Formats: sequence, structure tokens, C-alpha cells
Amino acid sequence: MQKTKKSVAKRFKLTSTGKLMRRTPGFRHLLAAKSTKSKRRASRDKLVAEGHAKPLKRCLPFGL
Repeated sequence: MQKTKKSVAKRFKLTSTGKLMRRTPGFRHLLAAKSTKSKRRASRDKLVAEGHAKPLKRCLPFGL
């Protein structure tokens, strides 16, 4: 049985169509220095590029 890679499960989430979503990095501290525009864009979840997503999906055998 293949186990779920927990480090991947904590950082990524599968959409209903099977794509991977990720959070924007660098958004936990020093927010006063960042512009409103960059903070607004960083608050949205982003799609993982298809080339990077393939090995990550292998780490999530049960979807999560």
C-alpha cells in the first residue's frame, strides 16, 4: 500500500478536476513592506504548473 506523503498533503490540495493548488510563499511576516497589490495577489491560491504537479500527485494516492 502506498502511503500519503504528509509534507505534500499539508502544502497542496487537489481540486475536483485533479489540479493542484498551492499558497503563495512569503506571506506570513513583513507584510507592512509589501504593497497592497502584491498582498492582494498573494492572498489568492495559485495553480501548480503541470510539470511540477505530476510527481506531487504521486505523493497523494488518496486525493485528499
